[in-house]
Amino acid sequence: MTRRELREHCFKMLFCADFYQAEEKEEQLKQYFQAPEEDETSPEGVNEILHRVELKEADEEVLLKRAEGIMVKVPELDEKIDEVAKGWKTRRMGKVELAILRLAVYEMKYDEEVPEKVAINEAVELAKKFGGSDAPAFVNGILAKLV
Repeated sequence: MTRRELREHCFKMLFCADFYQAEEKEEQLKQYFQAPEEDETSPEGVNEILHRVELKEADEEVLLKRAEGIMVKVPELDEKIDEVAKGWKTRRMGKVELAILRLAVYEMKYDEEVPEKVAINEAVELAKKFGGSDAPAFVNGILAKLV
């Protein structure tokens, strides 16, 4: 699995888990791997796969460990985001943007294998793919202030 695929799956796991109470989140992370395939036909008539989880057991373990590691640090990550998000506290942010920001801040602060510029660029790409029209600029602005 590529780093980009790992990051996208991790984002989806964090996004989904954010809809559940704390005591249910760990179980919901595990359920992620059982999710059915989802696809969509574009206006041009092209069938596009939106979600497919076909992972090796080792990749599932890596993803689960990473997502759990991020979830443990959510209060700290949110505090860092709140420090730079003028007028946009995390409690007011959309769940997509917040999950992307948490993942990116975690990578910037705790993953020595991911350079800050890469974390920002990948977060912006996730925002383009999953967020609204203003999401890429919003995510880029918050993360740029952290650097």
